Amino acid sequence: MILQPFDPWKSPLCTCPAKMSLNPYTGCPHGCLYCYASSYIPRFAECRPKVDLLRRLAREAAKVEPGTLVAMSNSSDPYPPLEKDLRLSRGCLQILKERGLCVQVVTKSHLVAQDVELLADMRTCVAITVTTLQDSICRRLEPGAPLPAKRLAAMAKLAENGVAVSARIDPIIPGINDEEIDELVVAVSRAGAGHITSSTFKARPGSMNKIISAFPQEGATLESLFARGGKVAGSCYLPAETGRDLMQRVKECAQREGVTFSSCREGLAAVPGINCDGSHLLSAMHKCDAVP
Repeated sequence: MILQPFDPWKSPLCTCPAKMSLNPYTGCPHGCLYCYASSYIPRFAECRPKVDLLRRLAREAAKVEPGTLVAMSNSSDPYPPLEKDLRLSRGCLQILKERGLCVQVVTKSHLVAQDVELLADMRTCVAITVTTLQDSICRRLEPGAPLPAKRLAAMAKLAENGVAVSARIDPIIPGINDEEIDELVVAVSRAGAGHITSSTFKARPGSMNKIISAFPQEGATLESLFARGGKVAGSCYLPAETGRDLMQRVKECAQREGVTFSSCREGLAAVPGINCDGSHLLSAMHKCDAVP
């Protein structure tokens, strides 16, 4: 199946609204050290398009109720370098638009802005992840992803053309990007984000080892900090108080900037009218009558 119900962790901490999930590509070239998908998808660093993608999607989308929310993508970026030539994600957007489906695009790539005219003409919101404003940290933490300035420019272009935009400041890793929280919130909100989703790093053995290797000075402290936290669904969490403090900092900054805030899998109570994934922006922009 190309379209599947969204429920990747089957965790009570996941508060996303009901939606479908679509991944045009398998694997991702960004090489993010904190990536959870790389722990269960074989050859994850090798990005490859789904076989017979558009034909299969058209067939499956025809069976989905109009107005249903589709998230693209959750296990791989829908705008890898391959998309510049293949335009598979664009093809998916066109099919979903024709079917009258709402779409949430989740990406770290500035290439999403190449589809701005299509996105502005359909029921969609775009979430762009920005974890740091420093190129030096980005190159170590997300070695294959576009640099922060390109992502912010893409946000601004989308917002200027009437596309609902949110930002994912995700994950926050103590000692690596937590000192940038204020600057990150200001940067994404002023680039046009109307909502911020944030979360703390959820460590798995593979991802923790990669981060310790890339950030040896911070790694020992980080490892010790996680040793005092809990474990949920195979991932190690920061101590509860540390996680709450970090999320509170993001929330307060978001409030000062006049944008909505939510956390992802942090165990915090949901705010009525605000979806954790930012999809409530669809209704705010009058792009979608009802998001399931």
